[in-house]
Amino acid sequence: MRIGVLTGGGDAPGLNAAIRAVVMRAHALGHEVFGIADGWAGLLGENLPRPLGVREVAGILGDGGTILGTSRTDPRKEEASRRGVLGSIRRAELDALVAIGGNDTLGVANWLHEQGVRVVGVPKTVDNDLSETEFCIGFDTAITVVADALDRLRTTASAHHRVVVVEAMGRDTGWVAAFGGLAGGADLILIPEIPVTSDDVVRTMKRRRAMGDPDILVVVSEAVEIKGLEAETAVDRDAFGHVRLDQRAIGAILARDIEQRTGLEARQVVLGHLQRGGSPTAIDRLRATRFGNAAVDLVEAGRSGVLPVQRAGRIETATLADAVRETRRLSDDYIELVRRFAGLLP
Repeated sequence: MRIGVLTGGGDAPGLNAAIRAVVMRAHALGHEVFGIADGWAGLLGENLPRPLGVREVAGILGDGGTILGTSRTDPRKEEASRRGVLGSIRRAELDALVAIGGNDTLGVANWLHEQGVRVVGVPKTVDNDLSETEFCIGFDTAITVVADALDRLRTTASAHHRVVVVEAMGRDTGWVAAFGGLAGGADLILIPEIPVTSDDVVRTMKRRRAMGDPDILVVVSEAVEIKGLEAETAVDRDAFGHVRLDQRAIGAILARDIEQRTGLEARQVVLGHLQRGGSPTAIDRLRATRFGNAAVDLVEAGRSGVLPVQRAGRIETATLADAVRETRRLSDDYIELVRRFAGLLP
């Protein structure tokens, strides 16, 4: 069997570990693997996928990024690109595809499944917002970066008696901000799942300083809406129509509002692509290996339109349609933890 593998969407730590697992498991079963460059964009050009053997993936387990490259490309948008992708798959004589990605990449994978292409997904997103799975590749490394940053920023905030606002990734959910913020001991965590106003934030800052807190660390999710504050609106969108959240500058706007309305010195730090880069944690390496291994087993079993997911620590199977149907919000138990340990003060 000839199996194509690609990585799509934003890069995340653990992609190479997943590629490695796909290649090693497929070769162990006697199949050939072909790497598709730059996500779905790699099926729109003239270049054919390149063979991937065990030798090519031998040293990539701990590497960040992706040896295949990635892109935010939606081939469903135009008839020409739809035909192009399907034609490239036929020309490459691929019997199946393994698509490693998040909501958008797996949405395209589900469309291909509906067109009759055998395709299996692998859940990857630092935002951890895919339905049907508890955790995705890249999430653990991202929250580790947030927690480590808070450890470091606490010392400088303490030295200057400052408020430091740390902007974390997460798109429309608070998984990264909540997990990273709780692990790093943030004093206040602002996430989309908990409504908040600028007055709430100002009141909490004043109360904390009155209680004797010499420094205050605030973690804000990049897409949070703070009533009374207007984030930047003149922002770009990607190929899937998503707002470029890094251009909203919510962290800078919040820090400025805190400083102007409380008199406290405030600084802002945007962690940005630090959360995507670098070597994956041990957990992300293991998670990627489990998912990649299971994906090939699903291909071997003749399955299509599905992906391996993690539930209660076990690897199970879900449909691509269910995985991308809706954005998975932060669970109620973690919302309550945020309220208790890093919530707004009355």
